Amino acid sequence: MSMGRARSVVLIGMEGWLIEVEADIGQTLPAFVLLGLPDAALRESQDRIRSAAKNAGLNLPRRRLTVNLFPASLPKSGSGLDLAILMSAWAADGYVEGTADTVFLAELGLDGRLRGVKGVLPSVVAASKSGIRTVVVSAENAAEAALVSGVEVLAADHVLPVAYHFRAPKADRVLRAPETLVQHIAGGAGRSANPDLEHERDLADVRGQQEARFALEVAAAGGHHMLLMGAPGAGKTMLAERLPSILPPLDDEESMVATAIASISSGATSVTRLQRRRPFEAPHHSASAASILGGGSKIPGPGAATRAHLGVLFLDETPEFHRHVLDSLRQPLERGAITLHRSAGQVTYPASFQLVLAANPCPCGMNVGSGRQCVCSVAQRRNYLSRLSGPLLDRVDVHVQVDRPQSAALTLEETGECSAQVARRVQQARQRQAYRLAPYGLKLNSQAPLSLLSNELRLPRSSLKALDASLDRAQISLRGYVRVLRLAWTLSDISLKECPDDEEIDIAMHLRHVGVRR
Repeated sequence: MSMGRARSVVLIGMEGWLIEVEADIGQTLPAFVLLGLPDAALRESQDRIRSAAKNAGLNLPRRRLTVNLFPASLPKSGSGLDLAILMSAWAADGYVEGTADTVFLAELGLDGRLRGVKGVLPSVVAASKSGIRTVVVSAENAAEAALVSGVEVLAADHVLPVAYHFRAPKADRVLRAPETLVQHIAGGAGRSANPDLEHERDLADVRGQQEARFALEVAAAGGHHMLLMGAPGAGKTMLAERLPSILPPLDDEESMVATAIASISSGATSVTRLQRRRPFEAPHHSASAASILGGGSKIPGPGAATRAHLGVLFLDETPEFHRHVLDSLRQPLERGAITLHRSAGQVTYPASFQLVLAANPCPCGMNVGSGRQCVCSVAQRRNYLSRLSGPLLDRVDVHVQVDRPQSAALTLEETGECSAQVARRVQQARQRQAYRLAPYGLKLNSQAPLSLLSNELRLPRSSLKALDASLDRAQISLRGYVRVLRLAWTLSDISLKECPDDEEIDIAMHLRHVGVRR
């Protein structure tokens, strides 16, 4: 037999593409030809594969070896195809068999060791959707691959056990039995592990700040974006870091997405179980637009906004970020996704996150509630806050002024509610809105469009007098009008009311306008 086949997967963004690896052994002078738009890292696999084959005891034939990666028009990158290429070459030479319907995902070392690669979870998911029922990975990636149900995972730390598992009769004369065989793991075996949540930051650590704590609960209940404005040391960062502790854990579907993002964003050995905790990303204010949104010269990788998908993106010292970086978030805030265009093509990443901004009122931070005199000029204050553009702030539902706590708030007797207590109310409010919005394919009040709020969820005109007056006086935009209505519905869900009334509208307007006044 001069033709051999194996399967693998390449990732473009979050989407996995099943690759058929075809190997043909010719009768001409020795050569190794790799076809199908491989990148530089993939072309380097030729020497790794030859050395790995030699050290496993099955040399590649001293003839022309042509390997085609189908579909040939799809760009391919990375080292995850190494093992599939070697197995297809051995299949063409008659040493292994039964590889045509098996996916191989591993990088080869020169000594034949199998090394882990990134993106194994979304790759195995793509293989499963294509009807593949067996995948072979390195021992490093075994736990990650086993998170996918319905797929048999074969794991090994060297290529020799893999070759022995798929050996053909021809190999019996030259292939020695390995000391350890491949490990069989049932797909879905890693799902039973529960995340460790006991070390999560707790809201009980925050003393005083009753208004800010209430605003944080409202933001968590409805999935609303939030701005915390206040002097240094007031507790803005402490509050933002505790937002994930009152958010409900990820469900199974969300966990698969969040874990897949972690898989393509991190090292190969970091994913061992499904991620249940909401992600929390807090990039430094020197971060570039590419690090926030994602970037790369060919196929761009995910940025902080994608890593915060289904969780929280916290921008501390927001005015210190470059303005174009902040304004670049406006599109994902509306769409919940980021599309990046490069010369090699475009890729779309999910980016439905809850944005939390924290800012001082001026460069020195001493002009509000600090007890010290501000030393900034009017021009400095204006330039400092001008980096928070009007269109960006218009997309932030809750604006909160965080004042420095008084000494009375620091006494042990005034400890606030813990995260678990607040999380129960948040969960109850989310269940109410999920039930109400289910017929429209929505889950959170922050997702409700104007068409829904002005028809099926329309409130009586008597309750909207103050809000309508603010719109008529141009104190609020139409986008802000919609966001106040969304906040009002969230407040009614927390209060267990059927629909908002005048009180919820007034509180929503207060939460919308406190802090940065527009």
